[in-house]
Amino acid sequence: QVHLFESGGGLVQPGGSLKLSCTASGIIASTMGWYRQAPGNSREMVALTLSGGIIQYADSVKGRFTISRDTTKNAVNLQMNDLKPEDTGVYICKVGNGNWGQGIQVNVSS
Repeated sequence: QVHLFESGGGLVQPGGSLKLSCTASGIIASTMGWYRQAPGNSREMVALTLSGGIIQYADSVKGRFTISRDTTKNAVNLQMNDLKPEDTGVYICKVGNGNWGQGIQVNVSS
């Protein structure tokens, strides 16, 4: 059975930083990443790590967010810097095909 444990969300002021972590058990997958969903919006890809070391970012987070994998923990991390109010939303970890975490809230507000 697949379990995804997400941590690291919270409230931060604009310009601040947060680090999200997602640890997976019951699955080893070549694709791990993060999506987000803001109120009234559809779910969107934020950052993905793919096979072969390929990384993808949404244009809106390039240069501010960094995704990385910790193979020793079977985890994927998302370092978010220079956060903006429009980064507010529920961040959801995805591992492999169709394995979603419960989501973790990120609020960027002064």
